[in-house]
Amino acid sequence: MTDQNAAHELSITRLIEASPEIVYEVWTQRAGEWWAPRPYTTPVIDWDLRPGGRARTVMRSPDGTDMPHEGVFLEVVPHRKIVVTDAFKPGWIPQQAFMVAIFTFEPEGSGTRYTARVRHWSEEAVQQHEQMGFHEGWSIVAGQLAELAEGGPVASAA
Repeated sequence: MTDQNAAHELSITRLIEASPEIVYEVWTQRAGEWWAPRPYTTPVIDWDLRPGGRARTVMRSPDGTDMPHEGVFLEVVPHRKIVVTDAFKPGWIPQQAFMVAIFTFEPEGSGTRYTARVRHWSEEAVQQHEQMGFHEGWSIVAGQLAELAEGGPVASAA
């Protein structure tokens, strides 16, 4: 990774005591249960998990405010890696870009090293994402993902 990439990257990582296959399955099949930090919810997950496929989510705040996010998947390697960006809408239609997110599921011991790296186009975007609560929020959702993958209690749908 170049220094420029490192300067514009935020990341979190967590060891999850479940296989990469299970973590990936929960990530892709049950995103509505873990994608947003509680008490936020994710009532809309519209994903076509293939390069160029739609990556649309809508997070909802406790006061009912919807926060839509539209993008496309760039790379999908089952059980190992997912790359998604908001630089495009489906059909490769350019839009105002904020980030590229890279999610990896690496075997480690009896579990999975889950890493979410987010690359931004500018230092201003990195600072904005940090001020939005990147580290806290993305750490919370990694914990929610781990809880589901490890067989913990499942949150009720909101």
